[in-house]
Amino acid sequence: MTLSADVYFSYRSPYSYLAAARYVQLAEEHDLTINLRVVWPIAVRDPGFFERENPQWLSYLLKDIFRVAQFTGQPIGIPNPDPIIQNMATREIAAEQPLIGRISHLGVVAQRRGAGLKFAQVVSTMIWGGTANWNSDENLTAAAEQAGLSLIDLQAEVDADTAGIVAEIEANQNALEKAGHWGVPTLVLEGEPFFGQDRVDLAIWRMQQKGLTKRA
Repeated sequence: MTLSADVYFSYRSPYSYLAAARYVQLAEEHDLTINLRVVWPIAVRDPGFFERENPQWLSYLLKDIFRVAQFTGQPIGIPNPDPIIQNMATREIAAEQPLIGRISHLGVVAQRRGAGLKFAQVVSTMIWGGTANWNSDENLTAAAEQAGLSLIDLQAEVDADTAGIVAEIEANQNALEKAGHWGVPTLVLEGEPFFGQDRVDLAIWRMQQKGLTKRA
């Protein structure tokens, strides 16, 4: 029996990036379908989030993601450019967000074509792995090709169905909240949420209880 799980993912989330490779490996090695559900970053969903956080929150986050990356052997660097346009001194979020908008839209279409998880893993590795100008057409073309896709085709569908894609992202966010969480990455298996890159092993344990098997 093929199990199915949803992974709620933000392209600005470093923890989504740090979990993505494990999700890809998990799906490749097991009789399992993982559906990538793109959501907006918390900065878009809740622009006042950073203003309410403790001032030490950001410095701890950076320390933590760098050590997790070192522990797992993954590349890590400050995004260049940041997918979110934000004044880091004041923490103010810009009203217009073209970078996260475009990559999130492309990610939805990649999932529609059956390669959402792989596309997310490749692109998030560029964003958080130190690739300069990750958002250039050249880099995104290469990322799409690694996922077995065409950037030209993805962009054409984005242009033709932007409203539908935005509605799909909103629906993903509602589904995440209905499943009992709000953060990313969150894997949801039969209604049970597993939040965080450090809950992958726990999710695998639950899947094994439900009959997860290795691919032949």
